[in-house]
Amino acid sequence: MLYPRNLENKIGFDQVRSLLKEECLSVMGQYYVEKLRFTDDFSLLQKLLEQTREFTAILQSGDEFPSSNFFPIDKQLEKARLEGAFLSVEELNNLRLSLQTIFACLDYFSDKEEEYPQLQQLSSVVVLDKGLLKQISRVIDDRGHLRDDASPALQQIRRALIAEQSRARKTLESILRQSVSSGFSEEGVSLTIRGGRLVIPVLAEYKRKIKGFIHDESATGQTVFLEPAEVLEINNNIRELEYEEKREIVRILLAITSQVRPHVQALRKAANFLGLVDFIRAKARFALKIDAVYPQFEKRELVEWYKAVHPLLYLSHKQQQKPVVPLNIHLHQDQRILVISGPNAGGKSVALKTVALLQYMVQCGLLIPVGDGSRVGLFKNLFIDIGDEQSLENDLSTYSSHLTSMKFFTQMVDKKTLFLIDEFGTGTEPQFGGAIAESILEELNRQQAFGVINTHYGNLKQLAERTPGIVNGAMRFDAAQLEPMYQLEIGKPGSSFALEIARKIGLPKSVLQQAKEKVGVKQVKMELLLAELEKEKKEFDDKNKELSKKEKELQQAVQEYQELRSFIENKKAQLLKEAKQEASQLLSEANQRIEATIRQIKENSAEKESTRQARQGLQELKEKVKLKPEEAKAQEKTSSIKVVGGAIEEGDLIRIKGQQTVGEVMEIKGKDAEIRIGSLKSKVKLNRLEKISRKEYRQETADVESKPAMRGINLNQRMADFSSQLDVRGKRAEEALSIVDNLLDNAAMFGAPELRIVHGKGDGILRQMIREHLKGYGIVASMKDEHADRGGPGVTIVELQY
Repeated sequence: MLYPRNLENKIGFDQVRSLLKEECLSVMGQYYVEKLRFTDDFSLLQKLLEQTREFTAILQSGDEFPSSNFFPIDKQLEKARLEGAFLSVEELNNLRLSLQTIFACLDYFSDKEEEYPQLQQLSSVVVLDKGLLKQISRVIDDRGHLRDDASPALQQIRRALIAEQSRARKTLESILRQSVSSGFSEEGVSLTIRGGRLVIPVLAEYKRKIKGFIHDESATGQTVFLEPAEVLEINNNIRELEYEEKREIVRILLAITSQVRPHVQALRKAANFLGLVDFIRAKARFALKIDAVYPQFEKRELVEWYKAVHPLLYLSHKQQQKPVVPLNIHLHQDQRILVISGPNAGGKSVALKTVALLQYMVQCGLLIPVGDGSRVGLFKNLFIDIGDEQSLENDLSTYSSHLTSMKFFTQMVDKKTLFLIDEFGTGTEPQFGGAIAESILEELNRQQAFGVINTHYGNLKQLAERTPGIVNGAMRFDAAQLEPMYQLEIGKPGSSFALEIARKIGLPKSVLQQAKEKVGVKQVKMELLLAELEKEKKEFDDKNKELSKKEKELQQAVQEYQELRSFIENKKAQLLKEAKQEASQLLSEANQRIEATIRQIKENSAEKESTRQARQGLQELKEKVKLKPEEAKAQEKTSSIKVVGGAIEEGDLIRIKGQQTVGEVMEIKGKDAEIRIGSLKSKVKLNRLEKISRKEYRQETADVESKPAMRGINLNQRMADFSSQLDVRGKRAEEALSIVDNLLDNAAMFGAPELRIVHGKGDGILRQMIREHLKGYGIVASMKDEHADRGGPGVTIVELQY
């Protein structure tokens, strides 16, 4: 049961029906759109929804499905059913085209039973003889004309007719030329037809000069249209042949119509099938336009929707390129009635109409725009009280009309009813209106109906808090900006924000203070509490979003670090392998040089002692070269720093054994020490440290700052210190470019895929200089601005290639 009669108009379904008609290809499809009705037949709805879902899959697949020649053929079939009647050539052609479309649809579904079972089942009831299409096509060509060879007699008649028409035209053209040359006709005139016969135009004063029959004259009377005697017989023959042609055409049409007559019943079913296909296609196309889906459909009273949107609002905002805030709403046995409160223009009515329209659509067999995980239930009754129903004829005020609806609601609702009430209780004195509304709500809850109501009454919010089966909901509001957020939050009441909005508009403080006193301290405190809760909720949501964003960035950074670490390990193994190969090659070359030196000494007949000393020196060189590359490197790096020795204590200056890295001991815990190297803190075993003097520490740090290129390279330390992000804001151009150079060197060493340089927006000078400088690097593949949310043109993203 539906209430009121104009429910479709109130919830906007009449607009949905119009949009569906626009998607139809034929009046047959539009006829089925008009027949759309609300139903609680679960099996039927499952079938209708599945048909639409299957057709959306066809449209999304890109398959070519027949989309032309959806002609209505009911009138043709009714005419063909009558004995002695015949279909015209145009009617037969429409029937031919419709049959082609019907057979194309049947062929499409013939081998797709597994893919589209419901649509295939729909097509299985159509049984047609393809021979009928062949018979019609034998007499009607692709242009929709009757074929010349539709019968031997027609072919002979048309040939004779063409010959006679050609003879008549040649004769008349000859007579007309003579008439023009004699001055009987004006220059430039041509043959014309009057009364279905070929004639020539002749000046009226010369009409007696040419024998013949006058058929007509011009509007001025200066020209007559004459049929010369020479072609009178020919034109008579043409007229007789035309009559013969018509008789033969009627005979052919009678014959082909008689062949159609036995198939009328089957053709009716086929025409209904074609209309249904057009109708289902229109529903599928509309579903794709509103991003609708086939949600989980259950045979019980339930509303569990996620990211539901009002389809008409969605289409309107889509044209304006504006987003629509989706709605999450749950109604079930323990939470049957939702009381929505909040400020005016906050989205309460839109939420109510969204629930009404989507539930009505799904129970009309239409897909609805809801998110994943949504579940849709089934209701037997749908009652709404939306808008102003005052009536001058029945002498009903707005409030009286609402009470009339409430009377119907309380008498007719049951467990299978979904009711929706907008601005519950308004239209009369608030004290009594609120009391009556509360009593009605208690009665609706007692009868275990499902529903959604909008209200500003505080007593209804309090009733929802203390009554099982009823729950509060609030349309969220940005208390700081005093702007609606159009988000429904279930579980708490909403504030009207009346005082805050009045304050923003600029009402005098004295007026606001008087209003507070009139409302009462308790009510003001409640409104302030709700406003404060809303503000805290907004702050919490903003912080939660920020934390989620940072967590996502952290996960991405960890992933990038792991990928970089894996890359560095592989690179390290590759470099060591290459270093060993290079060392082996150098050793081989050194041996060759040694042998060459000895040979040279012998050839020059040098003294034995000199030769011995030369050999001893070369042997020492050979032994040194035999050192592992990393050991020789460590010896070279560590030999320049003098070690003091002694026990290491907190505050001592140290270096790490085997490296030229120096730092300061911050804290000692057992066998571990916490050291500071520059701005980096790290924990190291005590036995890996060596004590150095303050002079050595100053000398080393000074060397590092003044001659970074001379410092020994520690890949592990550089890897730990390396960051793909660089901030040069506030730096001078020369200093910034130098830092960028160092970053590029380290990036190339570790194979970093991307760099992020923060230079700020300002006048764009530093940004331009850095980008021009980066163009000189061959490893720089591209440069672009960061995303607008993460710095935009104030940050340059550098992509590297190797």
